[in-house]
Amino acid sequence: MNSNISSFWKGFLSFVIVLLFMPIGHALMVANEKILGDNMFAGAFVIGFLGLIALVTGILKNENYTHATLWGLLAGILVWTGWVEFSFVWIAGKLNVAPQIENGEVSTKPEYLVMMSSLGLLLTLLTFFILRASGCKFFVFIQKITGIKNKLGSENKKTKLFAVITFIETIMLLWFFYIVLLLIYDKDIAGDKHPVTFAVAFGSLLWSIYLFLQLIKITKFDYSLRYAIPTVIIFWNFIEIIGRWNLFKEIWVHPFEHWVENLTILILLIGFTVYYFIESRKKTIEQI
Repeated sequence: MNSNISSFWKGFLSFVIVLLFMPIGHALMVANEKILGDNMFAGAFVIGFLGLIALVTGILKNENYTHATLWGLLAGILVWTGWVEFSFVWIAGKLNVAPQIENGEVSTKPEYLVMMSSLGLLLTLLTFFILRASGCKFFVFIQKITGIKNKLGSENKKTKLFAVITFIETIMLLWFFYIVLLLIYDKDIAGDKHPVTFAVAFGSLLWSIYLFLQLIKITKFDYSLRYAIPTVIIFWNFIEIIGRWNLFKEIWVHPFEHWVENLTILILLIGFTVYYFIESRKKTIEQI
């Protein structure tokens, strides 16, 4: 296969896999709430624990970078959905936080209002990652412009755990852009229809297109998948905002009403993931 076609296919496949994970994560959260009811926190714990198992599995498979990366992605989605999001649901319930209501409808759920309080912790962790050796282009850019890059040394590639790297990348990106969206939705800061919100929406779309054009040039499966994570999550900002504008119905927020569509997404995710495993295995065999 021509190398350009091969890299395009790898990038496209990686993008689709990560993209399909996004609605499934949302649908899983809603399904856990609806099916288990009062026992949803027990279900949330199990979801997060399955993510932990996936992470350990990825660490044990670290010699296969592609598989380790995929396990890390799955771990990030499950831990975020089960442990992180439901911890905010729990606290919002304990404190009887009221949802934000606009035009007689819930515009922001209580758990997301509580999540905004994690801004300080998020900035603290981002500072930690910026002040250590990193392969992240965004962090490296900040390190260079602040003049601290040469003081931090370089990553030890021999001890890299790709499942852990992917896991942390997924959690931090989801968390960061959740906070960004929640802040701009706040009417005391901007609001749904504020120019800043439009800038974030279409800026995210353009940024994700640029990242996608870089993604389809990558020839390594594992790196392609890791690069697809920020590409998709930044693109998802655009999806979230136009959903907020009621330009389409978010079927993953209503998994039982739209069970056929959500089941189709899940089947496609499984199918593309299996194909991803097969193709990465072929590539590994060819290199032996």
